[in-house]
Amino acid sequence: MKRSDLVRSVQVKFGRMRESDAGVILDGLIEELTASVARGDRIEIRGFGRFLPRVRAGKTGVNPRTGKSMKIDAGKTILFRPSVELIKKMN
Repeated sequence: MKRSDLVRSVQVKFGRMRESDAGVILDGLIEELTASVARGDRIEIRGFGRFLPRVRAGKTGVNPRTGKSMKIDAGKTILFRPSVELIKKMN
């Protein structure tokens, strides 16, 4: 599903909404979710799932081309855990 599909879904759901208004709503939602995760907050959307920020520890890895060991720095990532309802709908 692309952004344009989501915008159309919002338009259909709310009837007479203009495409530009639906796009602004979607952009605002994405911006708020992004800022929240960047702050390290946990996001929970009932019936859909949770977005959890995680910190990956640094480690030593191996370059597959050269076979030499190299240091991999620590970093941040996001973990998504789907809700039970979403899993049931998928199955």
